[in-house]
Amino acid sequence: MSITPWNLTLDQDEIRNPKSTSLKIGVLALQGAFLEHANMLRRLGAEPVEVRLPKDLAGLDGLIIPGGESTTIGKLATQYGLLDPLHQFIDDGKVVWGTCAGMIFLAKDIGETGSGGHVVPPRLAVMDITVDRNAFGRQVDSFEADVQLAFADEPFRAVFIRAPLIEETGEGVEILARLDDNRIVAVRQSNLIATAFHPELSGDIRFHQYFLHMIREQ
Repeated sequence: MSITPWNLTLDQDEIRNPKSTSLKIGVLALQGAFLEHANMLRRLGAEPVEVRLPKDLAGLDGLIIPGGESTTIGKLATQYGLLDPLHQFIDDGKVVWGTCAGMIFLAKDIGETGSGGHVVPPRLAVMDITVDRNAFGRQVDSFEADVQLAFADEPFRAVFIRAPLIEETGEGVEILARLDDNRIVAVRQSNLIATAFHPELSGDIRFHQYFLHMIREQ
């Protein structure tokens, strides 16, 4: 399908001078790789805030939902009363980025679990994407691969750990990254981003820069 580009790219000054923001960014800290995202945000001059309760969303400029175990994240978000506040946060136009399990948490359609049924964990279900939750196999099947980003010239070395895959995208979803075989691994829909891989583990700051740049451009 044809996608209207968002025309949001990183200029060379941003790449040379990454500490160009004083944004306050939440990282959902229920489970998973939230510390790694927090470290990347500090590296870029943003202030990370660990989010565990609805009150922690107050005053944030954006939010990252990290990788981990999507069913656990969904259950804990429900237990701590976060689902409705997170929906409101998104409805208010705040930029939210889900990585790996975070992408599953955002997706409207996650298909079958692979366990012989349709056990659907609690999730936000706000992005018009269909996700295969275990497309790349188990932990032992983790790998790295170069992906081409829509907003950067040089390839991005992406880390895939028990990674999901984006099988289908709906109207208004922009493709941000693909593997060499054309499979989709990163998308944007308005104020939402989802990545199948873990940019926080790569050492490459460009995806986090893009996220912060989206927030500043609002």
